[in-house]
Formats: sequence, structure tokens, C-alpha cells
Amino acid sequence: MNNKYAKIIVDGSPISKSNFKLFNVNGRAILPYNSGKYHDRYALYEEKIAYETRVQNPAIVIDEAVIAVLKVFYKSKKRHPDTNNITKSIFDGVEKSGIIINDAQIRRIIIEEFYDGKNPRFELELFAESKFKMQYSILEKEKEDVPIVYEPPSNKKKPKTNASLKTTAKISKDENSAICGFCNKAVSKSNCLSANNGKILICKDCFKKLF
Repeated sequence: MNNKYAKIIVDGSPISKSNFKLFNVNGRAILPYNSGKYHDRYALYEEKIAYETRVQNPAIVIDEAVIAVLKVFYKSKKRHPDTNNITKSIFDGVEKSGIIINDAQIRRIIIEEFYDGKNPRFELELFAESKFKMQYSILEKEKEDVPIVYEPPSNKKKPKTNASLKTTAKISKDENSAICGFCNKAVSKSNCLSANNGKILICKDCFKKLF
């Protein structure tokens, strides 16, 4: 049994955990998996990572400090989550598989970003520090490439859709009521919870049905 190295490949566009959180009455972040809504995507993705990790590395458990090399292949160059946020999403699924004890074991990490329109995925290699060491170098290119330039996000507000206008109108008629983002029923604000940074309101009845 080799408990010093593992490699994991998971197909599909990587997603960030931060876009799929809801918050319970105590303010704790939770991830629904059976709401039938968009928020379920992350919990299902985490399960997929855990399953693929274990299938590809049967009987392997690394219980010591780890060096990680992560290669993320996005489908599009223009639209994809921040790679910095991807690491937490991936390691949560890997930890759930049981191949590592805790993602705090990841003491050194290299992340590389690539693009593959036909086969988006991530490839992760885990190396036990007792057997492997990291060595890297940054070299100046003989010929400079065309730079990849990033611009700050636009401050322009997106125009409201007809649906959002209708929702705003319903809320504005009664300051004490709101529209549940799941059942679309008018409920009292005292019976609602906020989700997705306040962008979604969900009544407590629908909230209980998520889990």
C-alpha cells in the first residue's frame, strides 16, 4: 500500500463553494443538496470529488503533511471562478473522501490555471512530505509573451429584469412581507432567512425542506 502519493482527476468545470452557501438561523453556512434549486450544485459536486478520489485511490490514506500540485482546466477563458477560491472547494471534497485526515495537512501548494474547452477538469497530486520535497524556480523568458491584462469590475448596475421588477413591486407594497425565493409565496419578513449575501430570501418552511 502506497500512502505517500495520490493523484485525482475530476471531470467537469470546477466551481467555487462561496456561490452556493445558505445560512441557518445561527448564521452558520450550510450547503443544501435536495432543494431542487441551483444551490444544490455544490453539495453534489463535493460528493463527486469525494467519490472519484476514493475510486481512483482505493485504500490510500495520507495522514501526514502534504505537498499539493493542483492544475485547474477551465472551459472558458472569459468566464470562470477565481482560482484562489477553487482550492477550498476541491480540498473539502478530497477530505470528505477520507484520503486525507484534514485539509490543514496541505502545507505547500502549487496552483496552475489552464483552459480546455472540450474537457474541463482538475488534476490534483498529493505528495507526503516525509518522502517528497518541493523545489521550484522562476525564470525570465528570452522573448516576452503578450501579457494577459485584467481590468477592475464595472461599477455599472445590471438592469433589472421583468421578474425582479415584479418581486420588488410585491415587496414594496408591504414593508413587513417578502417573497420566498423558493416557493415564490408572500410571507412575513420575520418568517424569512437571508441567503446568498442577502440576494435571496427563503421562508422557514422551505428552509426546513432543504435537508
